[in-house]
Amino acid sequence: MNPLGLYIHWPFCLSKCPYCDFNSHVREKIDHKRWGDALLKELEHAAQNQKNRHLVSVFFGGGTPSLMEPETVAILLEKTKSFFHTTEDMEVTLEANPSTVEAGRFKGFFDAGINRLSLGIQSLNDEALVFLGRRHSARDALKALEVATTYFSRFSFDLIYARPHQTPASWKTELLDALTFAKGHLSLYQLTIEPQTVFATRALRGEKMALEDDLAALLYEMTEELMQDAGLDAYEVSNYAQPSQECRHNLLYWNFENYIGIGPGAHGRISSKEKKWATLRYKAPETWLEAVETQGHGLQTSQLLSPLERLHELTLMGLRLTKGLEVKRILEETGLELHQAYPHQHLDRLEKEGLLERVDTHLIPTFEGRLRLNALTAYLLNNLGDK
Repeated sequence: MNPLGLYIHWPFCLSKCPYCDFNSHVREKIDHKRWGDALLKELEHAAQNQKNRHLVSVFFGGGTPSLMEPETVAILLEKTKSFFHTTEDMEVTLEANPSTVEAGRFKGFFDAGINRLSLGIQSLNDEALVFLGRRHSARDALKALEVATTYFSRFSFDLIYARPHQTPASWKTELLDALTFAKGHLSLYQLTIEPQTVFATRALRGEKMALEDDLAALLYEMTEELMQDAGLDAYEVSNYAQPSQECRHNLLYWNFENYIGIGPGAHGRISSKEKKWATLRYKAPETWLEAVETQGHGLQTSQLLSPLERLHELTLMGLRLTKGLEVKRILEETGLELHQAYPHQHLDRLEKEGLLERVDTHLIPTFEGRLRLNALTAYLLNNLGDK
């Protein structure tokens, strides 16, 4: 099977979180029909020449796609099934926030065809939620989890940790609380200060916005132990799941498979006849909307990736996985043998430092390698093909 994923971007939020660098925007009023029609038009354009692939996943991301009308989601999924060859067990995920308004739409999304929910809880601590700029309370989050359980057999939720002044004891309490509600999958992200965010501005003013590296590493180690004890193993550096409960759509990204992205700022990776293109839609919502309405799509660029660029992305994504980077994918994507892609002296050094393990089929980051993943990947990327 030649798997394909579809990402649909809804760019609007009720407010902008201070840590967020995603393509999300606040608008006083949104014409839902106009936006729905534009997404449908771009979907039809993007589906051209994809009949030979099996669509295995759809992911509604944002922004806050749970602010979409369930009817819009239903129409998009109906058209998706007519435009593509879809698998019977196609995973259809929608990102949602736990506000009362959005939780009230969960049944509508289920009826529309959503079969997996991803909830942006971020914390079960009210003080932390205020710091993170979230609009919901811990009580709202618990209510939303209860509603989600009613309709969805598969759902996940996110937490952000390594917040400033967070202690191992407080994180352990919060994570153990979360595990009582988890159902097969959790995404646990360490807080990072991204450029051009409110948190970045505050950090430049001298405010402490994240935890010290050593303490953050300690929390990561503790997280791994608690998740393993709960039967949710790490399959990616920040994602934990019971067997068969992994997010199939995100695995397409990390395995450098094919996916279409529609909506403002959406990325895609599409291959044909041993070539692969990186696609990018216009980022500004109104610019994208005007482009779709005038020319039928909001595609800004479609770049043919060179073998070295493909190797760069394969490295960056594949080493995020606990199972590691599959060696045969290097040859499939670039035509290079392992020793041509990563000269042995560099792999030897990483193995000697205990950051990487080589087996016949995979390059596997060790636990220490995952702790220092940015440094590990940067070293390999700086030495691709021994350049």
